[in-house]
Amino acid sequence: CLIIGSGLGGLSCGALLARHGFAVTVLEQGAQAGGCLQSFVRAGAKFETGMHFVGSADPGQAFRRLLHGFELDELPLERLDPAAYDVITLGRDEFPWANGAEAFVESLARSFPAERDGLHRYMQLVENIAAASPLRATTASDAALQAMMDYRLRSVDEVVGTLVRDPILRRVLVGNAPLYAGRFGHTPFTSHAFITDFYNRSAFRIVGGSEQMAERLVRSIENRGGRVETRHRVVKIAHDGVNATGVYTANGQFFPADCVIAAVHPRRVLEMLGEGAPFRPAYRRRIAALPQTVGCFTVYLDFLPEKVPYLRSNHYVYPAGNPWHCDEYTAEDWPRGYLYMHLCPTAGAKYAQTAEIIGYMRYEEVAQWANTNIMKRGEAYEKFKHDRAERLINAVEQHAPGLRESIDCYFTSTPLTYEQYTSTKEGSMYGVAKDVKLGSACHVPSRTRIPNLFFAGQNVNSHGMLGTLVGTLVTCGEVLGDKLKL
Repeated sequence: CLIIGSGLGGLSCGALLARHGFAVTVLEQGAQAGGCLQSFVRAGAKFETGMHFVGSADPGQAFRRLLHGFELDELPLERLDPAAYDVITLGRDEFPWANGAEAFVESLARSFPAERDGLHRYMQLVENIAAASPLRATTASDAALQAMMDYRLRSVDEVVGTLVRDPILRRVLVGNAPLYAGRFGHTPFTSHAFITDFYNRSAFRIVGGSEQMAERLVRSIENRGGRVETRHRVVKIAHDGVNATGVYTANGQFFPADCVIAAVHPRRVLEMLGEGAPFRPAYRRRIAALPQTVGCFTVYLDFLPEKVPYLRSNHYVYPAGNPWHCDEYTAEDWPRGYLYMHLCPTAGAKYAQTAEIIGYMRYEEVAQWANTNIMKRGEAYEKFKHDRAERLINAVEQHAPGLRESIDCYFTSTPLTYEQYTSTKEGSMYGVAKDVKLGSACHVPSRTRIPNLFFAGQNVNSHGMLGTLVGTLVTCGEVLGDKLKL
C-alpha cells in the first residue's frame, strides 16, 4: 500500500493497514512527517501547527478507544478545566462551558435560567446525533441514524434557533465555530454536534506537543516493516486505465503499489492522475468546484519566564458579540473574533511558556504572494504579517491586560504557510467545507472509480482530529472489508 501524505489521515491509515499485514510506504513532500500534527521550534520555544487539543479521552470514551486501537495509549495528556474547558466571550461577557451534559446545561443556565429546558433539548440532540457517528454506528439506534441524516441538511443556526429563544444564548452555543469553520446558513448541524460532543465529554491538551502522535504512528508503521519517506513529493499517480499501479515523485523515482491511498486534497489527486484517468467530466467539475473552509492567521507567542499563569481553558473571543460572519471581515474591523490558548509544556505547569492566537484570514489577502517561497516572500509580506500580528495582540490585550509586556518574541503564519506545508487548497483550515445548500455535492467518498485508489483525511468524512480518524476507519474499511479490526 502506497500512501500519499503523512498527516494524521495518512499515518493512521498506514499504521492500521500495517497491523493488518500490508507492506506500507508513506510518502511525504516535506522534511517532517505529521502534517498538522507537527510542532516547530523557534528561538528555543515549541509551538503546535494545527492540532491543539483533543476530546473524549477518558476511559471508555471514543477517542480513548481510538488511542488504544492506534497504539497511542501512552500519549501524555493534561486535562483542561472541567468547569470551563472552553470559555466563550461575547463583548465583555464570559460564558464557561463545563464538561458533561448536565454540567454544561447548569453552567449556562446560571446566565440563562429561563432556557434550562432548551439547553437540555440542545444537549440531548447533540448526543443523539453523535451516537450515530461511524465510531458507534454498529450500536446506534435507527432513530439516531435517521437524526444524523436529517440534520446533515439543516444548518447550525437554524437548528439552534429552534431549541433556544434567547438570541445571546444562541450565539454562545455556536462560540466554538472556529473548530469547524462554521458559516451562518451553510454549515450542517451534524458538524457542530460531532465536535461539540467530542470535547464536551472530556477535553485535554497533549503535554509537550502533538508531534508525539506523529512520532508514535511512524514507529508503529516502521516496527511492522513499513516506511515513512520524507522529501518525496508525489507528482503523478500511474494507472493502466483500470487500476493504479504506483506513483512517481518529483525526482523521477517510481514506487509500485497494489493499493494507493491519497491523504491529500482531492483536487491534487486529480492533478496527479492527469486527463487519462477514468473519471467523468462532471466528477472533475464537481471536485474542482468544492468549497473550501476559510484559512487562518496565527500568532505564536513566546512568553518571558514565569510571567503568565497557565490557562486550562480555550478562549473564543468575539469583541462585537457575534461568532457568525467572522470570515466576512473588512480591512477596518479585522479581527472579528479569535481563539486564544496556551500550549502545555509539562504536566502540572503553573506558568505558560507559549501561546497561540488564531483568527480567520481569507486567501485573497495573501494571494499576491502565492508564487513566492516561505521565508522569502519579501518586505511587503513581512509588513503585512507584522500589522496583523499587532492587531491580534492588541485584541487579546483588551481581554487580558498586561499580556503584551509578558511577550519575549512572537512568530506568525498565514494561509500561504498552510498551503505550502499541507498542500490544502488555498491553505484552508479544514479542507473541503460541508454546506447544507450543496448537500451531497460536498461529499467526498473514500472510494473512487479506480478500484484500488482511495481518499483519506479530513476531506473524506469531517473536520479535525475526530473527523480524520473516523475517515481513516471508513477508508481502511473499504480496503479491508470485514477484516478490519481496531
